[in-house]
Amino acid sequence: MALTASILAPAALAQDRSDWPTSFSVGTASQGGTYFVYGSGWTNMVADALDIPGGAEVTAGPVQNAALVQTGDLDFGMVTMGPAFDAINGESALAPGLKHDNIRAIFPMYKTAFHVMTLKSSGIDSLDAIPDGATVGFGPVGGTPGTYWPRFFETLGKNVDAQHGGAADLAGQLQDGLIDVYTWAAGVPFPAFSQVEAQADVNFFGMTEEQAKKIAEDHPVSLFTIPADTYPSQGEDHASVSMWNFAIARADLPDDFVYAVVDTVMSNNPKMLDIHKAAIETLPENYDKNAFIPWHPGAVRWFKENGFEIDPALGG
Repeated sequence: MALTASILAPAALAQDRSDWPTSFSVGTASQGGTYFVYGSGWTNMVADALDIPGGAEVTAGPVQNAALVQTGDLDFGMVTMGPAFDAINGESALAPGLKHDNIRAIFPMYKTAFHVMTLKSSGIDSLDAIPDGATVGFGPVGGTPGTYWPRFFETLGKNVDAQHGGAADLAGQLQDGLIDVYTWAAGVPFPAFSQVEAQADVNFFGMTEEQAKKIAEDHPVSLFTIPADTYPSQGEDHASVSMWNFAIARADLPDDFVYAVVDTVMSNNPKMLDIHKAAIETLPENYDKNAFIPWHPGAVRWFKENGFEIDPALGG
C-alpha cells in the first residue's frame, strides 16, 4: 500500500541519521525541460519527507549528471540509459577514458521520447522536409537530445547546421526565427514545446516507421509512439524512438539514506504524477529496465523488501 510523505517523514526521522548528509543535490538539466520539472519535483518531495534541504541543480543533462555524480560534485542525478552506458564504459563525451564506477541506480523514471517541432510558417512538417543546411536546435552538448539527435540525422543522411542550447533558449530561438527546427528528447508532454505551442502555430512531427526502425537498429533506443493529443495540436500518433531514464546516486551515500529516498519516491506515485505526467512510468516494476548500472545497496534493500529481485550481477 502506498504511503504518503506525511506518513513516511516521522518514520524516517525516527531512525539513526548520524551518517546522513546534512543536505543533498540532484542533477537535472536545463530549465524548461522535463528533467528540470521532474527532478525539482522529486527533490522537493524528498526534502520535505526526510526534513533535509535538497537542491535541484541546472546542468547540461545526463552526460554531465553522470560525470558530476562520478566525481562527487552531485549526490544524485538523472540519466538516460544511452549516456549512462557510455559513461560506465569510459566513453563519456565529457570525460573520455574515465569509467564511471561510482554511479549507482536507485529508481526507474520514465521513457524519454525523441520528437520534433517547427513553426507552421516554415513549411517543414516532416524529417524528410528538412532541407540540407537548415539550422536545427539539438539541445545542450552533454544532454540526451544534444548527443543523440545529431547521430540520428547522420544515420538518416541529413546535412544540417547544429545549434546547441537549453530548452527555454531554443524555444525562444525557434520563435525568433534563429533556428528552423527544434528537436528534443524528454518525457512527454515536454514543457518547452507546450509553451511554444501556446504562443505560436506549430507543427509537431515524428519519424516514419522506416526511419524509426533504422535509427533503432543503429542506436541504443527502442521503437516508441507519441500518442495523439499529447499536445493539443498533435492530431495523430507519431512514430518515434525512446530511451529509459533512471535516477542515480553516488556509491558512497549511506544505505539507509538512499533507502529512505527510494521509499519516498517509489511509494508516492500519485504525488509524482502531480509533478509531471511522465511519472506514470515511475513504478517499481520498471526496475528491470536497467540492465547494466550497478544498484545502490540502499535501493537493492528497498526493492527486495517490496518483492522485486535485483540481478546479482548488478548488486542484488
